[in-house]
Amino acid sequence: MLLLGGVGNAQSILTFHNDAARGGLYVMPRLTYERAAGMHLDPEFDGRVDGNVYAQPLFWHFRQTSRKLVIVATENNSVYALDGRNGKVAWKKSLGPPVPRSALPCGNISPLGITGTPTIDGIKDAIYLDAMVEAPDGSGAQHLIFGLSVGDGAVLPGFPVNVAEALRSRGLAFTPRVQNQRGALLIAENKLYVPYGGHFGDCGQYHGWVVGIDLNDPRTVVAWTTRGMAGGVWAPGGVSYDGRSLFVATGNTEGAHEWADGEAIIRLDLDLKTTQDPRDFFAPTDWKALDDADADLGGVGALPLDVADPDGKTALLLALGKDGKGYLLDRTNLGGVGGARDVQRVARNPIRTAPAVLPTLNGSYVAFEGAGAACPNRVSIGGLTMLKIDAHPAPKLSTAWCADISGRGAPIVTTDDDNSNPIVWMVGAEGDNRLHGFRADTGTPVFAGGGPAEVMQGLRHFVTILASDDRLFIAGDGRIYAFKP
Repeated sequence: MLLLGGVGNAQSILTFHNDAARGGLYVMPRLTYERAAGMHLDPEFDGRVDGNVYAQPLFWHFRQTSRKLVIVATENNSVYALDGRNGKVAWKKSLGPPVPRSALPCGNISPLGITGTPTIDGIKDAIYLDAMVEAPDGSGAQHLIFGLSVGDGAVLPGFPVNVAEALRSRGLAFTPRVQNQRGALLIAENKLYVPYGGHFGDCGQYHGWVVGIDLNDPRTVVAWTTRGMAGGVWAPGGVSYDGRSLFVATGNTEGAHEWADGEAIIRLDLDLKTTQDPRDFFAPTDWKALDDADADLGGVGALPLDVADPDGKTALLLALGKDGKGYLLDRTNLGGVGGARDVQRVARNPIRTAPAVLPTLNGSYVAFEGAGAACPNRVSIGGLTMLKIDAHPAPKLSTAWCADISGRGAPIVTTDDDNSNPIVWMVGAEGDNRLHGFRADTGTPVFAGGGPAEVMQGLRHFVTILASDDRLFIAGDGRIYAFKP
């Protein structure tokens, strides 16, 4: 397995899964297969926070000093900067009262505060996030987008932005209490993009939204929304970006008799404009049946792939659905309804969470949480599947290996600093609640969860791992865990 170099960042981790494409690949110097076998909880890392945590932590290394911070956002609307060495609180910022479940028409998070993974602007030294806040003026639940200084948590000028008010001034109706914000935020070309869907239970007349804010002037706001009702952009990875276009995956629409942006991959320009040209969207031919079965294509974010082989690189995109299928798309021409280049049933159960990519010189490998449908090796439980993506002679999906793991975390991939020793890491969230590592080339376990001290508490489904500074950081309710070899 000859790997491509130059991917990942061993220091500052500014966004969900480490890059705008949401690839989930991290360079971890000296993290070999042998050292991975000795993973254990770092007893010197405190990591205590208040509130439940659904968002991935971020990591900030100040360029001119040795100061390192782990940034954590909680459902209590608290943002923490923990000292990267010992996990003690460097600063904390409270952004207002979260919204109780009783104040919402449906949902399964209580209280509801910050759910989507924030993002850091490495130029402005700023953190951006969406908080669901119970407004003090009695207007009820509001989505407020904050910009904070990464150095001390101070609120930046021009923030917070009240989403409903900003869109109302542009003639757009956004109803905060029926909209949830769980997908990761993204910065591209000095603009902030925030995706929205609905609450668990699909109540109320919500839509899928992406809101864009100019970071030079937060008063400048643009938006895209689904034509049909529902169609939420709710995958943990949120919006992805390939350096030219934004991509979102949408969930089921309600009451649509003609396709209206649901169960789809949508290409958006940076100004959030799109077209009805089949080059700019994809939906399965059975989109209506997926709508009726609540079998969202949008449980996993759109995953751009630059697949390399001896013929060069090919721009593809992978979509994974709750119907257990993988859809491989031509990224230059998404193909419209039914336009996938390859479709395979790759899982025996619904696919959610976020995948991780290992690019090689002869195809790309994609790991996802799910019980593989076509495993070449015998596994009893499943839970983690590795796909092989080939571009020639035609785009093709196949299953490389499957592994047994009990839980619903999102995988990541680490490599050594010379692009060797690729390891897939995943947490058995809401299962065995342990950290697991597997060789990316064969699926052979390299770390099987450790001893009694390595069992974690309060892990939420879809939890993903932050890799930096020779450690793996995992968020649980009330605590951030740090593992080191």
